[in-house]
Amino acid sequence: MTFGSTDETSTRIRQYSKELYKNLEKETGQSTGFKPVGFIELATNSDYLHEFRRVATFNRAMGIDVREISPAEVAGMFPLCKVDDVLAGFYVEDDGRVNPVDVTMALAKGAKMQGVRYFEGTICTGVSISDGKVEHVETTEGIIKTDYLVNCAGMWARQFGELAGVSIPNQAAEHYYLVTEPIDSVQSTWPVIEDPSSYTYIRPETNGGLMVGLFEPKAAAWNVKSVPKDFSFGEITPDWDRMTPYLEKAMNRVPITLETGARTFFCGPESFTPDLNPIVGKAPQLENYFVAAGMNSIGILSGGGIGKELASWIVNGRPDVDVSAMDILRFEKYQSNSNYRRDRVTEALGIVYKNHFPNYQMKTARGVKRSPLHDALKQKGAFFRPVSGWEAADWYGEQQSDGILGWNKESWFPNWEREHTACREGVALFDMSFMSKFHVTGKDSGPFLEFLSTASVSKVNNSIVYTQWLDEKGKIQADLTVAKAGNDSYWVIASDNMRNKVFDWMNRHSKDRQVNIVDVTGGYAQLNIQGPLSRKLLQSVVAENLSDEHFPFREFREIELGYARVFASRITYVGELGYELFIPVEHAMHVYQLVEQAGVSFGLTHAGLKALSSLRLEKGYRDFGHDIDNTDGIVTAGLSFTCDMNKTFLGREAVEMQKAQGIPTSRLVQILVLDPDCMMFHAEVIRKDGVIMGFVRSASYGHTLKGSVGLALLNHHASITTKVLNTGTWTVEIAGQIFPCKCSLAPMYDPKNVNIKS
Repeated sequence: MTFGSTDETSTRIRQYSKELYKNLEKETGQSTGFKPVGFIELATNSDYLHEFRRVATFNRAMGIDVREISPAEVAGMFPLCKVDDVLAGFYVEDDGRVNPVDVTMALAKGAKMQGVRYFEGTICTGVSISDGKVEHVETTEGIIKTDYLVNCAGMWARQFGELAGVSIPNQAAEHYYLVTEPIDSVQSTWPVIEDPSSYTYIRPETNGGLMVGLFEPKAAAWNVKSVPKDFSFGEITPDWDRMTPYLEKAMNRVPITLETGARTFFCGPESFTPDLNPIVGKAPQLENYFVAAGMNSIGILSGGGIGKELASWIVNGRPDVDVSAMDILRFEKYQSNSNYRRDRVTEALGIVYKNHFPNYQMKTARGVKRSPLHDALKQKGAFFRPVSGWEAADWYGEQQSDGILGWNKESWFPNWEREHTACREGVALFDMSFMSKFHVTGKDSGPFLEFLSTASVSKVNNSIVYTQWLDEKGKIQADLTVAKAGNDSYWVIASDNMRNKVFDWMNRHSKDRQVNIVDVTGGYAQLNIQGPLSRKLLQSVVAENLSDEHFPFREFREIELGYARVFASRITYVGELGYELFIPVEHAMHVYQLVEQAGVSFGLTHAGLKALSSLRLEKGYRDFGHDIDNTDGIVTAGLSFTCDMNKTFLGREAVEMQKAQGIPTSRLVQILVLDPDCMMFHAEVIRKDGVIMGFVRSASYGHTLKGSVGLALLNHHASITTKVLNTGTWTVEIAGQIFPCKCSLAPMYDPKNVNIKS
């Protein structure tokens, strides 16, 4: 089924897989068993209806023919389906099903036709690595030398990865389905039905019965310590007591199954990842070790597309699609711990069929990493969310979340608005200790960072510079700041989700250079003091002169603060006068208490990530992995102003080519919905005069702009200019409804940066 995702990469991967299975027989002569019987997603309450309308809007923009159909139409296509509680179905006519065995045989035959050799029944016992490269693998049949190794070992991927020191945190869980005895009225041409409210998918089987598959809301981990090496096509003894309530609810969707004998109640393992996204890409610190694992029970659906993209990555040396959500570098080693995997997989499988609310936060395997200020912030009413394993304050309030999630303004919306407004009009404190921080030193540190950075970062001591890191094709690989603390001493500061990516990028490019790279993320807390009153507040607790003349915008300097010494930079991610303080963890509480106590006189407000997001999006600030990614050129992303074309940097020639092409036909622009009651989150479709121009990559609610605000990549046959954006009728589609919006290349809030430099 191609329906179901609002991620472009995932959708394209599904589309490719379907086309591959449809056409593979022509190439190989081996059928995949593809049958385009259709697929129907059932919406049985208002939340599912809203979610699926959002998904359908995006999928149509991706070229998938999704139709919203009535309950009567559902019953007409699948007469045994109970539809009295169904609000709508979402139907894709040319989706269908394949036979996994036939698909495997067809792929194997096609590969053999291209010269691939298989060694069946052969166990890999070791991986030999030398100088950061895999030299050969050791097997029960001998040694095989290799130019590239791809770990696509499914639920064994973690254990196989351990042979080379590669962390792959997927975990097997019990997965169930029931096959009934034959039912006279069942037709093999009926579509596949998916009903998340009943935790089930139902489809006709070749024996004339029905398969009733389950994704129960709380799963059971299987063999956490290790998956048996000889377990292949095996079965697990079903836990009838645990599963009977879920099975009965699922079978109630097609009541005749309750009256029909069960031919099989099958339990087999499926592996899942901590965030339900695949684990794909080049392993850290290894040149030729790739991973394609963690398919989360949709291996057939994703396998063809994942294989294509990984092959392209190997051949071209870089991914051709946005890999932010599936890159192996997003994971930390501790996520492979047995306790973590055991606890998280019970929730991961369980949320497959739950409403995917935008503010849902994982509840298992929490509290792994905490800021030194965590307890103090909790006393201030912080509601925490997980951020790359860290517990980060999302918003503050005396009343914690009521636990009710939805698609509109949440109960804590006023709290969020208060924090946002306080930053715009007064002063706010953000704990950003989860930010990735690296100390780079050595004789070659300056030239090394100049080579990686589009901006000039080594000319001036005590300065911090916003920059991009590009690859040879001019595609963005990192969005960060570099601070020069002194001669041959630099700080590299990136977002939480870029920690492993940035560290790996630096290590891969620092060979044969006298550079020392130390990850100091856990050694320094980070407090951001932002807002028009931030200078006055900070000046009240430091002796350092913070005036424009002595501490200008982009200054970075070690200062005294109370009994501590901290690095302070005058920079902002919210579009206001502000400062970022980098504090040794042992001094973090001392500094926080001084700032918090002094802040009383200035109305200091604690603010969380919800406010940070809405503030930065009003200002049009980018966030790698959310609204910019590894497929974006720096001109398209609107970030070419960071490029110092008077120096050499990685990707410079590609940037010159981008600039030589003139105004680009694709641009990242700011979007504001004119209806103040609408909520954008991600993947909403943007049109001009009824023609699709692109979709929203990330969004929040702009409390100052009085409407949902986001960043969208738009495409125009000529070019994206202010004139194009200011003419015609611009709209955004949200869950099937059309709303007027406006677009801008310049930030809609403080476009001339007056506040930042005030």
